[in-house]
Amino acid sequence: MLAEYVEHYIGKDRTQRIERTNGILRQQTGRFHRRQHKFSKLWEWTEIAVRLLVTFFNWIWIHSRKKTTAAQRANLTNRKWTWDNICTYSTLL
Repeated sequence: MLAEYVEHYIGKDRTQRIERTNGILRQQTGRFHRRQHKFSKLWEWTEIAVRLLVTFFNWIWIHSRKKTTAAQRANLTNRKWTWDNICTYSTLL
């Protein structure tokens, strides 16, 4: 059986978005800096902080140039969400 050939594209135009997200994550959460008092010793708290930050940047934060959120650009919603919308959104557990 032959393996599928996957062409990998390496370029700044595709990795900039990932690197920017990683930079924002490191800058906004002190949990990844061991020298600060905000360093989290429990993985669960770090996971919660990362999920909140990703949720904020995908559903609430409006891009300054595009004037939309990431969820709007992905056609997941037609408006900017608030923390109240996220906290009261019903999900399947």
